[in-house]
Amino acid sequence: MSTAPPSPRVIAVVGPTAAGKSDLGVFLAQRLGGEVVNADSMQLYRGMDIGTAKLTLAEREGVPHHLLDVWDVTRTASVAEYQALARAEIDRLLAAGRVPVLVGGSGLYVRGVVDRMEFPGTDPAVRARLEAELEEAGPAVLHARLARADPEAAAAILSGNGRRIVRALEVIEITGKPFTANLPGREAYYDTLQIGVDVARPELDARIAARVDVMWERGLVAEVRALEAAGLREGRTASRALGYQQVLAALAGECGEEEARAETVRAETVRATKRFARRQDTWFRRDPRIHWLDGGLSGRAELSGRALALVERAVTA
Repeated sequence: MSTAPPSPRVIAVVGPTAAGKSDLGVFLAQRLGGEVVNADSMQLYRGMDIGTAKLTLAEREGVPHHLLDVWDVTRTASVAEYQALARAEIDRLLAAGRVPVLVGGSGLYVRGVVDRMEFPGTDPAVRARLEAELEEAGPAVLHARLARADPEAAAAILSGNGRRIVRALEVIEITGKPFTANLPGREAYYDTLQIGVDVARPELDARIAARVDVMWERGLVAEVRALEAAGLREGRTASRALGYQQVLAALAGECGEEEARAETVRAETVRATKRFARRQDTWFRRDPRIHWLDGGLSGRAELSGRALALVERAVTA
């Protein structure tokens, strides 16, 4: 006698930046009696609101959101620490009879929560040496080394993300294996329904460009100035966030705000975000458990209904 698969206890909404994950997460939480758990690594930081497109209180429509604004910008991000925080929130919600809706585009953070994963430790001496090399040679040189040692990891990590490049090289040196070989198979920690929001590349690129314009209109440069005073430049993780990194570079130079926006910062932020969105998409496409739904213009009107139907089918399966 066969048994039906367990009903999902956690809903995850994933996909590239600007696809519409946040709005869908709010809708599902409203309809399912749930609450949102953030899985965007940069939205964990206090004060990083405009540049991360963090939903305002009004946009959350009364749905409680967890793991927003939990770290200072000087704090170095840790997937292992995030894993513990997120699982504690999810377990609390499940115990209270609420549906956890995990929302975000940080692929390793999502997997670290929903799958059985243990993260390799660290070696201070190895880390210090690699960080010194990063300071002297720059991230591109280390990224090229990573590409030779682990092409899959290099494809998933931005060439300018020195912190993640150093971590991948550290794990390779400590374990003697490719960084991606240390990621286990897809063994679920929670029974999870993963919904991917799919937007065709030309439309997604247009959304990204429009989003960057909105960030400037809402005061991204002023936000970065305020965070700079709070230690943003010293933050190994937060200072490299898309938009923030570009604005910090411009503020350290001679160009004025308007000139920086028109000629340098905005254009580079758009290009970097497009590259990042492609890497996000590549990461999530590798997971066959994700159910992809059209979130573009042609399917946006039906997206919420299709997602809810997908949840209901999974529950009754």
